[in-house]
Amino acid sequence: MKLQLINGRFSPHDALAILTKMTHIKVSYQEEQIKASDREEDIKSREKRIKELQQNLQEARTYMAAHGQHSVSLQADIVLSVNEHKP
Repeated sequence: MKLQLINGRFSPHDALAILTKMTHIKVSYQEEQIKASDREEDIKSREKRIKELQQNLQEARTYMAAHGQHSVSLQADIVLSVNEHKP
């Protein structure tokens, strides 16, 4: 089964909105996993991933601000594939 989440070309404003919301969703997911985990190694790995996500979003914001509103666009084609795992 395939699920198309995003497909298109977006203006800088819309692209930043999409990236921001996607990042917040990923961060929220990682935070929920941290709350559910009692393994120190897993918690540290997820905390590191949160920092990476936040850094990537900040870099995207900085890039878009430096290159003007009309010269940057996001082209995205995100498809999720759901596969059955057979033992």
